[in-house]
Amino acid sequence: MSSNHKLSKDAVIGVVGLGYVGLPLLLAYARAGYRAVGFDIDPAKPEALLDGRTYIKHIPDEQVSAAKAAGTLDATTDFSRVGECDALILCVPTPLDEHFEPDLSYVIRTIEAIVPGLRAGQVVSLESTTYPGTTDEELVTRIEAAGFKVGVDVHVVYSPEREDPGNPDYAATNIPKVVGGVTPACLEAGVALYAAVFDEVVPVSSCKVAELTKLLENIYRAVNIGLVNELKVAADRMGIDIWEVIRAASTKPFGFKPFYPGPGLGGHCIPIDPFYLTWKAREYGVHTRFIELAGEINRGMPDYVIHRTMEALNTRGKAVKGSRILLMGLAYKPDVDDMRESPTFHLLDGFKNLGAEVAYFDPHVPVVGPTREHMDWAGVESIEWSEATVRAFDCVVIATHHRAFKLDELAAWSDLIVDTRNAMAAVTTAEDRVVKA
Repeated sequence: MSSNHKLSKDAVIGVVGLGYVGLPLLLAYARAGYRAVGFDIDPAKPEALLDGRTYIKHIPDEQVSAAKAAGTLDATTDFSRVGECDALILCVPTPLDEHFEPDLSYVIRTIEAIVPGLRAGQVVSLESTTYPGTTDEELVTRIEAAGFKVGVDVHVVYSPEREDPGNPDYAATNIPKVVGGVTPACLEAGVALYAAVFDEVVPVSSCKVAELTKLLENIYRAVNIGLVNELKVAADRMGIDIWEVIRAASTKPFGFKPFYPGPGLGGHCIPIDPFYLTWKAREYGVHTRFIELAGEINRGMPDYVIHRTMEALNTRGKAVKGSRILLMGLAYKPDVDDMRESPTFHLLDGFKNLGAEVAYFDPHVPVVGPTREHMDWAGVESIEWSEATVRAFDCVVIATHHRAFKLDELAAWSDLIVDTRNAMAAVTTAEDRVVKA
């Protein structure tokens, strides 16, 4: 890497972790004409890329095959090749453990895997969401223990990912990129690295500022979703439609931004990231009560949906035990195949534990893949959508509002629909068939 503000076209960019964050980034550098090398411990991912195939639904095969044909895309499981790269961008998971404490094992294993292959002149960037201080405490210490001087030999930066899978308006490179460096020289190198493919780079004064920036973005959403989820429960008790309230409040042209209730939080960010800050804040004697309360409310929403479903079944003279319940939507958000942290898993578990016979329908997730927390569901297949199949269920719970859902058919075929997303608002249904939850 040169020390001026421009990345040489000869630079080789390594991306470690080829999931929803890493793969779009790898392809962005490859499309821009840089040689881009992807690293992953799962051999299926490099194998697919080298064959010109995608494994993420919203990224088309053509993007992969075009980069492969251009000779700019490579992928491997061989971490001894990190020395080939001028920059290494780490995009690995940062989940929570069973005690809701940060699990940095993926970050630590990754940095320990690349340190033996580091050489002077490289840039190392961490993109995984984490608590303030991680870059300094986990990356810098290990790199310097290997004999490198950070800011002189190797430049280390933190730049949080801002991916929104399935969002047609924002792809990887047109979202402003926040970058913080360990030293001013690190920051300069980081800005050059990302300015090569991002429309806008936002430099900040330190890695800690960049780390907290990402947490603030997701905590802002988690707290506001927690607020509207709490209001939903209160509004239901009062016989008020919270969706109508939100719609009316949204007409105010200032001072209000709509957030919407649901069956719980999903995805790799909002259910998890706030707890990274609450954990780190305790080290400083600070108790982040707003964040913890929002997390408590959001985690309780699947139980609320289950309770509302029990009440709805009772109106039909049926108990949950022995009932057939269909969950519509396994993905955590509309129109994607991303099922990470999906609240639908908690609904499936909850209904099953109460003795119900459960199944799911999701055209974007035809079969449940492996997950860290819900291995019992791996291999389970989505039902086929047909009148006979849907009519066989006592209740259908809409957990995700995919555009692909044929809600008119659902309205005609199902006698009882529990709607957690207001999906049925524009659909004509027989009286008392839809219960909002």
